[in-house]
Amino acid sequence: MYEERPALLDGAVLWTRTAASAPREARPVLPDGCMDLIWADGGLIVAGPDTRAYVPAETAARYAGIRFAPGGAPAFLGVPAHELRDRRVPLGALWDGAEARELAERLTEAVDPAGALDAFVLRRAAAAPAPDPLLRAVVARLAAGRPVAETADAVGLGARRLHRLSLDAFGYGPKTLARVLRLQRALALVRSGVPFAEAALRAGCADQAHLARETRALAGTTLGAYARGAAASAKRETPHPSGSSTTA
Repeated sequence: MYEERPALLDGAVLWTRTAASAPREARPVLPDGCMDLIWADGGLIVAGPDTRAYVPAETAARYAGIRFAPGGAPAFLGVPAHELRDRRVPLGALWDGAEARELAERLTEAVDPAGALDAFVLRRAAAAPAPDPLLRAVVARLAAGRPVAETADAVGLGARRLHRLSLDAFGYGPKTLARVLRLQRALALVRSGVPFAEAALRAGCADQAHLARETRALAGTTLGAYARGAAASAKRETPHPSGSSTTA
């Protein structure tokens, strides 16, 4: 069972997942421009930004995670996002090992590990450097389908500066982020029942064939298979915004 709600930290999402008693094939987690801090049966890991679908290995019975808004995790973690691209790493590899172990133990002993993680992230974020305010503007414009060059001009950055900023904040350049966000828009429409061709055009793709290629490249599946899987998942549990359950 997967559930999520707004986290205490502005723009972040708090999610929990309990593994099914009967094992079933894990559904892939699709790229969404985000990074997660995840407690999984007593351990803490960081899920970096994905450029392709990630198929989780079901190794934990309980998960609790914070999904940071795009660009929000690097300042909190103290690590540029591109160093974690397409990776899952123990928190102790990024922070002092003793600090990471103490936090993991505290969460494990808590009656509500998700609530304890939520409160911890809010406290630590208050003491961490604030994310660059330009990041939200960049994400908002790209999420709305605005071109990268236009976005760079709108936020007062040159193309090279925007690219460097994006690597540190999102893990990849603005063109890749734009593709990821466009796919998310399109698949959200598909999940709501919009026909593929219409979803493609409304999301900003040239046509259905373009969306099909992007779905294969970024999600590792076909449009038809994605739609069938999302429909089946919706009958079982609350879906992740990318249409899949988030796990490590």
